[in-house]
Amino acid sequence: MSQESTLSHGLNVDAPASAQQGAKRWFYPLLLRLHFYIGLLAGPFIFIAALSGGLYAISPQIEKLMYADALTGVSTGTPASLAQQIAVAREVVGPDASLAAVRPAPATGDTTRVMFNDPTLAQYEHRSIFVDPITLEVKGNLAVYGTSGALPLRTWIDNLHRSLHMGDFGRHYSELAASWLWIVALGGLILWINRQRKRKQVAQAAAMNPARENTRRRHSTLGMVLLIGLLFLSVTGLTWSQWAGGNIGQMRAALGWGTPGINTDITAAAPEADGHAHHHGDHAPAETAPAAMSANDGLFDSVLATARQHDIKAGLLEIRPATSPDKAWVVREINRSWPTEVDSVAVNPHTMEVVSEARFADFPIAAKLTRWGIDIHMGSMWGLPNQLALLAFALGLCTLIVLGYRMWWTRRPTKQSSSGRLTTHLLRVPPAALVVLIAVAATLGWFLPVMGVSLAAFLIIDVVLMAAGRKQDAIKGS
Repeated sequence: MSQESTLSHGLNVDAPASAQQGAKRWFYPLLLRLHFYIGLLAGPFIFIAALSGGLYAISPQIEKLMYADALTGVSTGTPASLAQQIAVAREVVGPDASLAAVRPAPATGDTTRVMFNDPTLAQYEHRSIFVDPITLEVKGNLAVYGTSGALPLRTWIDNLHRSLHMGDFGRHYSELAASWLWIVALGGLILWINRQRKRKQVAQAAAMNPARENTRRRHSTLGMVLLIGLLFLSVTGLTWSQWAGGNIGQMRAALGWGTPGINTDITAAAPEADGHAHHHGDHAPAETAPAAMSANDGLFDSVLATARQHDIKAGLLEIRPATSPDKAWVVREINRSWPTEVDSVAVNPHTMEVVSEARFADFPIAAKLTRWGIDIHMGSMWGLPNQLALLAFALGLCTLIVLGYRMWWTRRPTKQSSSGRLTTHLLRVPPAALVVLIAVAATLGWFLPVMGVSLAAFLIIDVVLMAAGRKQDAIKGS
């Protein structure tokens, strides 16, 4: 968000003769103005995304302290079966509760999560009963969110980061931030390189206003330090955004870069005795649902044992019962730390045979990079060091934005003028180059819709301000 227009307009440079020098007359001023507009208008959204993202990065450590009672159990003794642990959990939620999944205690001293569907909770949330696998004591009753198993505090921060707690509409803010972040980062890099080529002229301009030059230098230096992180977080953030994320998903599917899944269809007919196997109780008579669920609960231990025999070795895993009698159960590893453990198998509950599997080792490289990128972005890849690095980066990005606003404030316009408008610079672009710019903007606007809409908004605002400035000049001149 550097304010280098003094350099762009104040330096007395002879009219360039070459085509390259001619391009510099319009390209760098246009890029500078776009860099300024993105920083000024999208900066607040990027700031909020960075600050909330930093909070999210350290939230797992806060969770360990805040919810220690629910997360920890005794460390000595023999664990009870999963069926026994589920039975204890059902005493809390009732026998009719729909069992969604079970996450066995990943290590000695941890608790098992018995997760139930709860219509009062938001999408992707479950009611989790935390059970000590050794003492069978219920240690907690909390809502958990998503594959990460986020507890209420982290879920609240996650919703703040993703949507400002405004649902799907609020997701536009984070997508806008991610859409422009890589543009402003690359633009800043190009402007920084251009200034390095003009050291003498920059020094002369800096001598006229050393305070502003000091702020600009800190802004640009910090931007270069954060550059790789800016690009990385922008790209990974876009992968699960609302609109651009959908386009990225379609592109990955078309190129064969999608994440492999497993087939849960069971071709063989289920035995008659298992006809009411638990699938959210949708197809079982109300009076027999508890008995059917109880019988189904006993399969968790057998299904887990089968998965263990087929190289599902991670401590962090999830067992999901079938959604209907002709579907398999799914056991999937959910360890997002290094080394990544996300293998999954589908188990026929009637024969205890593995009918499908997906191994991370067999993922295409694009799917692996996507998995690793998201895990680093969320701070789960390397644990505490990863989380602290993200927090430091977030604070650095917030500082970068504040420095940019400080530069703008020190030379904010005191009157309307059309000379420095983005539209004015666009009108100076040669026709051939303008066609290329429009084509690039249209392509990016199609692939990144929120960027396209916001760019149109930038231009509309600029045209309105330019018209107001010309009107004011006309009034003063009359």
